[in-house]
Amino acid sequence: MKFLRNVMGAWALVLSGMALCGLALSETKTLEAVTVTANPLGAADWIAPVMSLTGSELLLRTQPTLGETLSGLPGVSSTYFGPNASRPVIRGLDGDRVRVLQNSGASGDVSALSYDHAVSLEPMLVERIEVLRGPAALMYGGSAVGGVVNVLDNRIAREAMFEAGGGVLGKANAGWASGNREQSGAVMVETGTDRFALHVDAMSRNTQDVAVPKDQSCTRGGVTTVARSMCNSASQSWGGAVGGSVFFDQGYVGASLSTQGMSYGTVAEDQVRIGMLSSRLALEGELKDLRRSEALGGWLQSVRTQFSRNQYQHTEFAAEVPGTVFASTGNELRLEARHLKTAGWEGVLGMQLEFNEFSAVGSEAFAPFSQTRSQGLFVHEEYPTQWGRWSAGARVEQVQVESLGHPTLARFQAASRSFTPQSYALGALWRVASDWQLTSNLTWNERAPKDYELFANGTHVATNTIEIGQSNLGKEKSSNLDVGAAWKRGAHRAQVQVFVHEFSNFISLELSDASTELPTYTYTPVQARLTGMEASGNLRLLGLSQEQESGVWTHTRGTLDLGVRADTVRADNTSTGQALPRVAPMRVGAHLRWTQGPWSSRLGVDQVSAQDRVPTGQLATPGYQMWNAALSFREKRGRTQLQWFARLDNMSDVLAYSATSILTQTAPGKAPLPGRSVKLGLQVSF
Repeated sequence: MKFLRNVMGAWALVLSGMALCGLALSETKTLEAVTVTANPLGAADWIAPVMSLTGSELLLRTQPTLGETLSGLPGVSSTYFGPNASRPVIRGLDGDRVRVLQNSGASGDVSALSYDHAVSLEPMLVERIEVLRGPAALMYGGSAVGGVVNVLDNRIAREAMFEAGGGVLGKANAGWASGNREQSGAVMVETGTDRFALHVDAMSRNTQDVAVPKDQSCTRGGVTTVARSMCNSASQSWGGAVGGSVFFDQGYVGASLSTQGMSYGTVAEDQVRIGMLSSRLALEGELKDLRRSEALGGWLQSVRTQFSRNQYQHTEFAAEVPGTVFASTGNELRLEARHLKTAGWEGVLGMQLEFNEFSAVGSEAFAPFSQTRSQGLFVHEEYPTQWGRWSAGARVEQVQVESLGHPTLARFQAASRSFTPQSYALGALWRVASDWQLTSNLTWNERAPKDYELFANGTHVATNTIEIGQSNLGKEKSSNLDVGAAWKRGAHRAQVQVFVHEFSNFISLELSDASTELPTYTYTPVQARLTGMEASGNLRLLGLSQEQESGVWTHTRGTLDLGVRADTVRADNTSTGQALPRVAPMRVGAHLRWTQGPWSSRLGVDQVSAQDRVPTGQLATPGYQMWNAALSFREKRGRTQLQWFARLDNMSDVLAYSATSILTQTAPGKAPLPGRSVKLGLQVSF
């Protein structure tokens, strides 16, 4: 409580000062929207490899989980614990090596602790998702050696959306899918003037057991049935938020309160269900264009502060009997200051404070009660040149991880560890020609071990193993190199990235005892290397620009594009000569997209190779080829725009398994990827 009071007091002090300074300034000026994660300085091109999903592209990709929504992007796969729990895997790295953010702040769930724990973010309520591959985003946490996924909404508006007379805008989605009998809907409404903004959103989704291309047995209440569906994969989810912002001449202050609930089957066990509830309070404010204020030093251009408090809890039910309860409470305070150009350099510097409490009460608790405190200082600088620009970043943290033991389980002992991770990054962008650019990123990264890596001691039911932590673990250390080339000419584009992650100390969950009823795995420091490549491109085969007048499409000829993508990762435990587990195999994909007037159609195929580079004793995963298609139609009715769409997934109903899913090893054959499914939907914007 003392920490929380201090955080709230600091936030209130900063916010009050910003408001007073903002009221003292007179000129109204707004900043252009920028890609927050990859470009803190708003540059038009990116040094770090980044992808962004928004608009129609995001609408047509949206799945019930964040991991499956992003899976298939170059370099991105998912942990896939059935259709209800899935985190992104980036370049072969998952868990806490991939930082999942909500509006650049911590998401606050326990999805990294276990594969059956869902991410407490709802893709249906998202405005944009940014994926930054590689460890260059030191502003958001030194642990993100795999990358950062930033989920962005507009619950706290950063800019005025309306004139002084006010206005209203909104969006509503409705969807139905055949494969899991999904019925989903979401609505968002925003209103305000040039001085304030209000936001309200809500969503609901109900699904049944998902259809799969083979007969599956299912035992419930002592009765076994056989059907072509994944047992215990039904779900219900709901959520919503209210938020608002007040704008003054040189900035804004805002707040939002959101909640999300979910009840879903864990699929590894036929009668185990998780009931999850999370809530989030977010406060944010910014002062802009401070160069005219000598009282603030004249060196700063803008200052932004963010505070969030996340409360998460889920209960695991066995045959509707409550079992283990997992809970987490997290507070985060961020302060960022952008300075004016000095000796040619411009950049952002700041601090980040985090405090997290974790508990697990019940027979399946495999980690103790714990507290984790971290304080970090970071800087990101860029130096523009005639040929491109340089970037440099650094982050220093102080992390304390403390086991508080357990009130009922004597095997957990009180203990405490402290770490001082340091991470550095250097990047460059070279504009070789008007159509070409080269990029390179070199980073040195350190990550403090997580509480479960240090103190776990018990049966982890989701993975069907016994997990043991080591309290004497040191920092995870890696050096990383990323080199890329990109070409763009009109609608034609191509880009390729190659990378290598070299770990001198990689914290790996290694088999330590196979003689027990359940195999025992211990968090062990090893040396590791991950190398890989990602490529994507688009070729305009046929094209003509289109115009729209009064909602009527005036051209009848359209465009035809060929899109291609490919990625591969080789991950080795160089201490043992074995492959690292759960790494995606080589994947190649292509699609044709035809757009004519308000119509758009897409036909695509993904070829996924077999994954036979697995550790000794683990099962290989066969390859597969999967086809998909989509069709959409847009129309205007006055100021309202409607977008109808139909999506056909797994057209040939192929039987396939995910090599990055733990279920492929712990429950072979039990959780294939979903079979053929048609999704119909409508989005109304007004």
